[in-house]
Amino acid sequence: MNTGTSTRRGGLGAGTARSRRTKPRILVVGLGNLLLRDDGVGVHVVRGLKGRVPRSVLAVEVGTAVMDALHLLEDADKVLAIDAMEAGGVPGTIYALHSSDVEDRPTQASLHELNLISALHFLRRRPEVLILGVEPEVIEFGLELSPTVKTAVPRVVEEVYRTVAAWRPSGN
Repeated sequence: MNTGTSTRRGGLGAGTARSRRTKPRILVVGLGNLLLRDDGVGVHVVRGLKGRVPRSVLAVEVGTAVMDALHLLEDADKVLAIDAMEAGGVPGTIYALHSSDVEDRPTQASLHELNLISALHFLRRRPEVLILGVEPEVIEFGLELSPTVKTAVPRVVEEVYRTVAAWRPSGN
């Protein structure tokens, strides 16, 4: 994998060695379970980017495979994570939080339940992490987003572009 413009699915191959990079690396990760409707909103957002991210940005559909993405997280300088977030708001509400604002719940029964915040503890070098959360409406088996959350996806995509633009050094 290189730092070129791409949207990747599955197969989270090795990242570019940090010593060969001269620009900060921005990683956008879509999190969630596509089989649980609104829980998969992060993956839907990354798909909505349609490969239209700057060269210095890597957008990846991580889904629930956070452990498989550890090398990408560790190699990044800044991570923008998109996921469903139950915070008690109206469905479709978009939240922006730093990883330090999110509670790490150490109650996972297995590595399959490891979330992004818990996974950060495995890294030797921690990137700056911003989380864009979307309040879900429906968490049940199914592949389609609820109409409310589906309507929020373009707004989240725009927020991704704004955040990435603010993070990128001028001219990159």
